[in-house]
Amino acid sequence: MNDLHKETSPYLLQHANNPVHWKAWNQESLDLAKETNRLIIVSVGYSACHWCHVMEHETFEDSDAAAVMNKSFINIKVDREERPDIDAVYMKAVQIMTGRGGWPMNVVCLPDGRPVWGGTYFRKEEWMDTLQQLQQLYVANPEKMMDYAEKLHQGINAISYIQQPENSESFNWERLEALVEKWEKSFDWEFGGYSRAPKFMMPSNYSFLLRYAYQQKDQKLSEFVNLTLTKMAYGGLFDIVDGGFSRYSVDMKWHVPHFEKMLYDNGQLVSLYSEAYKLTRNPLYKEIIEKTLSFISKELTAPNGGFFSALDADSLTAEGHLEEGAFYVWTKEELKAIVGEDFELFGIVFNINDFGHWENGNYVLIQTESLETIAQQFNLDAAELRRKKQNWEKLLYASRDKRKKPRLDDKCLTSWNALMLKGYVDAYKALGTGAYLNTAIKNAAFIIENLWTPEGNLLHNHKSGKNTINGYLEDYCFVIDAFIALYEVTLDEKWLRDSKQLTDYCFDHFYDTTNGFFAFTSDLDTALITKHYELEDNVIVASNSTMANNLYKLAIYFENSYYETVAQKMLVHVLPDIDYPSAFSNWLHAFLNFSDANQELAVCGENALENILSLQKEYLPNIVLAGTRKPSELPFLKNRFEKGKNLFYLCQNKTCELPLEDMVSILNSIKNRQAS
Repeated sequence: MNDLHKETSPYLLQHANNPVHWKAWNQESLDLAKETNRLIIVSVGYSACHWCHVMEHETFEDSDAAAVMNKSFINIKVDREERPDIDAVYMKAVQIMTGRGGWPMNVVCLPDGRPVWGGTYFRKEEWMDTLQQLQQLYVANPEKMMDYAEKLHQGINAISYIQQPENSESFNWERLEALVEKWEKSFDWEFGGYSRAPKFMMPSNYSFLLRYAYQQKDQKLSEFVNLTLTKMAYGGLFDIVDGGFSRYSVDMKWHVPHFEKMLYDNGQLVSLYSEAYKLTRNPLYKEIIEKTLSFISKELTAPNGGFFSALDADSLTAEGHLEEGAFYVWTKEELKAIVGEDFELFGIVFNINDFGHWENGNYVLIQTESLETIAQQFNLDAAELRRKKQNWEKLLYASRDKRKKPRLDDKCLTSWNALMLKGYVDAYKALGTGAYLNTAIKNAAFIIENLWTPEGNLLHNHKSGKNTINGYLEDYCFVIDAFIALYEVTLDEKWLRDSKQLTDYCFDHFYDTTNGFFAFTSDLDTALITKHYELEDNVIVASNSTMANNLYKLAIYFENSYYETVAQKMLVHVLPDIDYPSAFSNWLHAFLNFSDANQELAVCGENALENILSLQKEYLPNIVLAGTRKPSELPFLKNRFEKGKNLFYLCQNKTCELPLEDMVSILNSIKNRQAS
């Protein structure tokens, strides 16, 4: 065993028996590199990564490759999910050097941690040759390598530095409309999503576009979002048999996924489908929510209420070979044996044909038409076809359950837990299923008990009763967002007080008053080679854009002008220079929050909770909700409760109308404003 056997990360433990003398990222490992004047190999991956496994098997399990690495290098393995700060910094270096990034990511650094060479996946011979050349150069001409490292370090610092926007004019609706018009040129109107492969789901993009289309009454844009959500739900990317989404599809039609299932994707997608269901009442969206949360409950939920991180892309075949997607794919013969006399109809529904074929006689199940359309085409009863489909799925589940399951990454990450917690709350808002709220509250208790210290800081990870990493901004921003959501469905102001406490901690330890943004790491942590500020929204939204949205809401609840001012300054800094809106969709959400279309609603009275929950079944993206069943000291609600009355105060820009006293009137008032 190497040093990784001491770690808790499933990814690091997967490498504990490699012949490579792996070490974890810690001060002892970094000091050893300096003391021995050896180059450092930093190899970054994650447990569900298919190509990480391939490189491990081909190279890191090979004694010849290990000998080259062990002879001259300090070898450090990093779980990018546990250490997103390290991953972000060295990914910038790889992108500067190669023009692209991905995982596994491998970087060679000077003993002080500055990178000199890097890339992603390498075959064994190329890897060994390159390492030997780098070592020879370091011995023969270290000055040349140090000079390159300094130039690269300057480049990393340059792209990490937050510059003042070149365009000082204010961001307005005309600019937003132009951006959306430009955005639409990249849309795939056949399968939804963007006209490229691979296809990532980007939940924040469609959440913003759904809201923008609703507020602008843009029917065409609304149709595109619903096309995308429908095609994503039809299978391939979505696991028809047991629910849950894979990370992305390798093709244009959302068909063949990269088969790993990540907690963060599913948490955000449950929120997205919940929003879309409230607007459309599409039963397909309800099915997606319910099946995904059933999968999370069965496969990614710990007894203590925490959520596990991921299921691997690879699993064992019946012959004992580790293959990508082996757990999820089917041969035609298998399907015929399982489905029986209904196979012909099954094959029509799930495309057991050229469209649904993947490779080597294997099929990935995918619909292309709704059940109603198929029933009409073949003169069938739609309800009966739906029952058949449900029965087929049960048969397939029973058969698949006998296979070897993919490996589970059973660490709990605070940020990802909060995204899933929010997903459960949003599903509860949309569907009213009490079990979803219970799960959310249990997970919040898990976070508070295991990941929030008496000193006020969050911790990032939890596994086997251990926490080893201080929290990042992503942990704080998503927990704050989730706790605000819990307040909205319970009216328990404890969740708002907790959110405010965590926000104030962020100002104390993450906020940079010079550039007006929050750093990714706390000022209590050991600094890396450059400071990282997360600004661009990706498959997970940026921590700074989430903080801007959080500050907007908390500014209303607590009538805190400082929060509002900071959020507005962040927007003023980011918005003017946006070129590709898909990477800033959560910032655009924040822009809509500060627009004239946004309102606040205080619901006060003994029936406040019931009334709030009724309102939340509606799609009201431009309304901030608060409520109380008793006199409240929360600044936004203070002096608004009157015993014996149920009152609805509709407000905008700190000005409130006279209160209304019934649900129909307040909904009409909201919708009349939306129509005007």
